[in-house]
Amino acid sequence: MRFLLIVQGEGRGHLTQAIALTEILENNGHTVAGALIGTANGRDIPAFFHENFKSPVIPFSSPYLAYNQKTKALDVPKTICNTLLNLRAYRHSLRKIQFQTKKLKPDVIINFYDVLGGLHQFLFRPKIPMICIAHQYLLLHPNFHHPKNHWLDQQLVNTNTRITALGAAKKLALSFTPFDDDKNQKIFPIPPLLRSDLSRLSTSSHNYLLAYVTQHSLAEQIIKWHDTNPHTEVHCFWDNPDYDDTFHYSPNLHFHKINGRKFLEMMQNCRGLVTTAGFESVCEAMYLGKPVLMIPVPKHYEQACNAIDARRAGAGITANNFDLTAFIDYLPAHKDISHNFRAWHSRSNFIFMREIEDLFNTPKRQTIWQTIRQRELIPQFVKRFALALVSPLTRN
Repeated sequence: MRFLLIVQGEGRGHLTQAIALTEILENNGHTVAGALIGTANGRDIPAFFHENFKSPVIPFSSPYLAYNQKTKALDVPKTICNTLLNLRAYRHSLRKIQFQTKKLKPDVIINFYDVLGGLHQFLFRPKIPMICIAHQYLLLHPNFHHPKNHWLDQQLVNTNTRITALGAAKKLALSFTPFDDDKNQKIFPIPPLLRSDLSRLSTSSHNYLLAYVTQHSLAEQIIKWHDTNPHTEVHCFWDNPDYDDTFHYSPNLHFHKINGRKFLEMMQNCRGLVTTAGFESVCEAMYLGKPVLMIPVPKHYEQACNAIDARRAGAGITANNFDLTAFIDYLPAHKDISHNFRAWHSRSNFIFMREIEDLFNTPKRQTIWQTIRQRELIPQFVKRFALALVSPLTRN
């Protein structure tokens, strides 16, 4: 079968998952025809993806998260405003996705949590089955434990998650641990999709901490802590465009440009990982048996959920800022859960291929419109937003 990937390209998590999935598909005799990557500017794609993905890569403009420059917190109003201001660009992106879908002729579309991937399926291609893959689909599961007193944030995130999966035949929810299937919502928990490079690493514990920040501005907090703790060696990976290579702040604090291979090489030997609660990095640390300190970006509900779920699974501890002292105190008490995690991850190839094959062995699916009419799956304002896009798109 031929597969087309649509990937939300913010951060490295979904991109890394797409690389891992491509390897699984090709090892099972399938073809990945290409990858459509949604980015904020519709152009820049991290170098590590080009290095590891050999099929055509096509960027397009897609909605993105905006952050407050002073507080570093997720800015929901600004995110919504930017989305509305860029509607014309997103209409062009939907046409681009449609053009590439016709050109590449996939049998299956796999969407890694991109909003326009869901809207494209909703508006244009209900006959091509789409499978959605992301940890965020686990947040829709009735057994998932959400942060308390965040009802509005939960509704906003879950609405966005449902938009990415409009018309999806299945939602494959990446999970730290096994969960029961939720067939009513077509949610099927699966193990994390991790790079095969992990299995070739041999771990040890050297005297340094490894950090990864999704916003380079968060490095200010690490620098502040380091100034009062200069004897602790820290290596941090960031996306600061002002530095092409490693920035040596001091003899014991080093900032590296994001590089997937280098990051894994340093993780295999670190004492522990400090990260902003992104799903992918936490999974890699769990696989290698490294303790994790998770600091969710303020007001970033998804990361808050990741941190709670990873702590439940035994990954490590959580905090509100990059004060690493508590983490250093925790390290001797950490229990290595890598054996159980690796056993769960080892089933990823089998489980994923089973879900793919089951898709073509089941009775004919309902059309998207039939599902929507029978069950109120989508808020009214989402329907109106999608329908507002139909007219200008279908005239062309």
